[in-house]
Amino acid sequence: MAPPVHAKLCVGSSGIAPHAFDMPQKETRKMNISIFGLGYVGSVSAACLCNAGHTVIGVDLNAMKVSAINAGTTPVLETHVPEMVAEGVASGRLKATFDIREAILNTEISLLCVGTPSRPNGDIDISHILKVATDIGTILRDKDAFHTITIRSTVFPGTAEKVASAVAAASGKTADEHFAVTVNPEFLREGQGVDDFRNPPLILIGGTNNFAMDQVAALYEGIDAPVYREPTRTAEMVKYANNSFHATKITFANEIGNISKAMGVDSHRVMELLCADTKLNISPAYLKPGFAFGGSCLPKDVRALQFRSKDLDISAPLLDALLESNQAQIRRVIDQLLAWGERNIGFLGLAFKSGTDDLRESPIVEVIERMIGKGFSCRIYDPEVSTGKLIGANLDYIEQEIPHLDELLVGSMDEVLDHADVIVVANATDEFKKVLEYRRPEQRIIDLAHIIDVSPSGDWYEGICW
Repeated sequence: MAPPVHAKLCVGSSGIAPHAFDMPQKETRKMNISIFGLGYVGSVSAACLCNAGHTVIGVDLNAMKVSAINAGTTPVLETHVPEMVAEGVASGRLKATFDIREAILNTEISLLCVGTPSRPNGDIDISHILKVATDIGTILRDKDAFHTITIRSTVFPGTAEKVASAVAAASGKTADEHFAVTVNPEFLREGQGVDDFRNPPLILIGGTNNFAMDQVAALYEGIDAPVYREPTRTAEMVKYANNSFHATKITFANEIGNISKAMGVDSHRVMELLCADTKLNISPAYLKPGFAFGGSCLPKDVRALQFRSKDLDISAPLLDALLESNQAQIRRVIDQLLAWGERNIGFLGLAFKSGTDDLRESPIVEVIERMIGKGFSCRIYDPEVSTGKLIGANLDYIEQEIPHLDELLVGSMDEVLDHADVIVVANATDEFKKVLEYRRPEQRIIDLAHIIDVSPSGDWYEGICW
């Protein structure tokens, strides 16, 4: 029988000492933990957990790693870890073994810190994780108590499900009844792993079993950080988003630096001033999946920087990819409209964002232009846009792209709904959000503005990238 899923855990906070190995202990429930894989993540996790008072059994097939831990030394080079390992072994709270049976039968939770090396095609190899899952399942045949398995390795969404299937097949037991698989990604930087473990920006736990998620959260009792409990696949995806973002930031800074240097500009000062903007630059702004960017600034300035980098003979492949990626997002919408095939399309929103009548390089304008060119019948409603009020570059742009815009614009959302078999929501205004209430059952929606938080079931709704 599984433990009750309503078990509740209070995650407290306490002062964290500068050096984790002399951190004052808080009175919390101590757990018996097995850690599979004594590489960097496994060794740092083992050191920090035994330092917090838990009992840890490390498991690895590498004899040198097992011997190093049992000798009170560490197989990895990391600040504070040698002292913590030595103290853990001396106290009896830390040991290493080859014996999976000993580890599983004497612990209540297992952390999988197994390597996921790259395959030749760039994919990750999860065969080692699945092998460990099968081995654990085999031992669980002889264990009556509930067991929690937590994946710390960086894996793609769906891996936890494969691990659960492997454990179930080898054990003959049922996931979430006799055992549970959770995800607890690590965010440890080499050289600062102990501090990152003890002072994380967040603690992320993915899973479906509340008791198992409580157990994982209990590993971090006494650490002052928000705990996020998320769907398993969300937790699996976050680490890839994090690392790709970090790589993007480094590459972006380097490309700006190369271009700045070629123009005699202090690149470090440029980036310091960029980071001083915490409203748009170093903030959640623009980090929401959605439709393509447009307007009078972003496309123009990216093009200009691309031109100048080529003029200076500076390679800037990341910057060069921005407009291409933006076009790909526009093509996704066009491809979806073509795939559905309904000939009458209604567009809610024409400007590049809500609250403006600026149509310059609005990505939805390109979608409308393409669909008209393919013979689709389009109607557009945007309360901010009136052809009689367009002037200057704004008027010139729309006359070039959609010269007969006046014939397509209507004066209300009802007129769009009366015309359309497919409704494209381009801006997230309060008025446009009501389309979900007023649409006819047979009408389809392509949502480019994320007007709802949870995608409904059925094939009538399509979010652009959710």
